[in-house]
Amino acid sequence: MSFDPNRPQVPDPYASLPPVPAFPLVSPQIVAGEPLPFALSGDGGAHSPELSWTGAPAETASLLLTCFDPDAPMPGGYWHWLVVDVPAGTVGVAYDAGQVSGAGLDGAYSTPNSSGRVSYVGSAPPVGDQYHRYFFVVHALDVEHLALPRGAESSPVEVAEAALPHTIARAVLMGTYQR
Repeated sequence: MSFDPNRPQVPDPYASLPPVPAFPLVSPQIVAGEPLPFALSGDGGAHSPELSWTGAPAETASLLLTCFDPDAPMPGGYWHWLVVDVPAGTVGVAYDAGQVSGAGLDGAYSTPNSSGRVSYVGSAPPVGDQYHRYFFVVHALDVEHLALPRGAESSPVEVAEAALPHTIARAVLMGTYQR
């Protein structure tokens, strides 16, 4: 794959979406805006981070958990993780939960990421490329189930498109990685 490591960085992908209230998202492994730990990378075992959140609106019917790299040198960026139909009362996921479909949450399921896998894929930008941003996002939705076929039939773009009109709040935690 040919890429220009000096290309301009794309804008924050969530800044151009319709505005919704924010709520906090934290992780013991991720410091906002700082490099991700090696263990979360594709080179370091691709362990998904522990994530926890509070303050989702009372009218939240379900949650969507995603990890997206807008800086991948390909059209549309790279989706690392998508967990759909997370129960509304959920307030976090355990470290390495991304290796289990649905992150081990009752009723939730994973859809294929950009690699076609239904698990978390660790950060692995091309060697020598600019730093990449990894947006871990919890979307509070006003529907209990997104209107999607379960499993391999749903692409990351289909998941994002289905969630957008139902997003009532969003929690974002961004870390970076470079090789």
